[in-house]
Amino acid sequence: MAGRRMAVTMGDASGVGPEVVVRRFAEGLLGSDSVVYGDAAVLTSAAAVLALEVRIRSVQELDEVADGALNVRDLKRLGAEEVTPGVLSREAGAAALAYVDCATRDALAGKVAGVVTLPMNKEATRMSRPDFMGHTEFIAGLCGVDDFAMMLTVPELAVTHVSAHVSLREAVERVEPVRIRKVIDLTHDALSRFIERPRIAVCGLNPHAGEHGLFGAEDEEIIRPTVERAAADGLDVSGPHPADTIFRQAIHLDHYDAVVCMYHDQGHAPMKLYGFERGVNVTIGLPIVRTSVDHGTAFDIAWQGKAFTDSLGHALNYAWKLAGRVD
Repeated sequence: MAGRRMAVTMGDASGVGPEVVVRRFAEGLLGSDSVVYGDAAVLTSAAAVLALEVRIRSVQELDEVADGALNVRDLKRLGAEEVTPGVLSREAGAAALAYVDCATRDALAGKVAGVVTLPMNKEATRMSRPDFMGHTEFIAGLCGVDDFAMMLTVPELAVTHVSAHVSLREAVERVEPVRIRKVIDLTHDALSRFIERPRIAVCGLNPHAGEHGLFGAEDEEIIRPTVERAAADGLDVSGPHPADTIFRQAIHLDHYDAVVCMYHDQGHAPMKLYGFERGVNVTIGLPIVRTSVDHGTAFDIAWQGKAFTDSLGHALNYAWKLAGRVD
């Protein structure tokens, strides 16, 4: 049983998560190798609103799943009458966190091959969990891991981050040798699962990677020595590179397999411009496989049949790739 199925968390019920799940299944693109962690009643309601014929099977244990149905690990947190699409809800936010909690624990126990998450709304979840920072931090906490990183991927490139969900001021403070080296190593280890020798470029922090100290000392005094030590240890890594040109070199000239960025927007902005609908969010450094769609709850179009569903397919495919399944 272990490893035969991938967990998919439903996300915030007020957002596009339920819609993406039922539409993906109705399109014949979500098979019995996936189990949705959520509320069967909500998914049944979403299917009805969207006029989709979807056979939903509520299960309490993973050995109850059946072929030909949308199998739901039914946590029974929400009834259909408790959900209003597009409206912020304390109950939906708390339920979304419960889905992730259950799926992560099942992955840690080896009951599923990994976890693919649909979007949560941080504001809604913080109504019941004020310290909630995001999926990535929450899952890492459940796994007991401090050294982890966010990786965004499209087929052409992976991008990792020295810091993610912190203020820009704090992000600058986190540009330290130990953390930079850790992210380089995590990036190398993740991509080494399917690339023999990953080519890694490291971004500078300042404009033009500091231009030899003209725009700040961090690039020459912190980043460059760290990159040089990693290269001396045998990794194919270089930098610091100017952030305004490195993505062209990586994507259009195929010079690199991955780019290590110093802060959230340095990596997210170009990746979302280049491949928003194809992007996959991966948490590296965990003892489990975890990927996510690279979009939000989209309350403004929730349950209207407008959300694109391909992101879930990309996230599932990358999760199985990390889990070692070869199609």
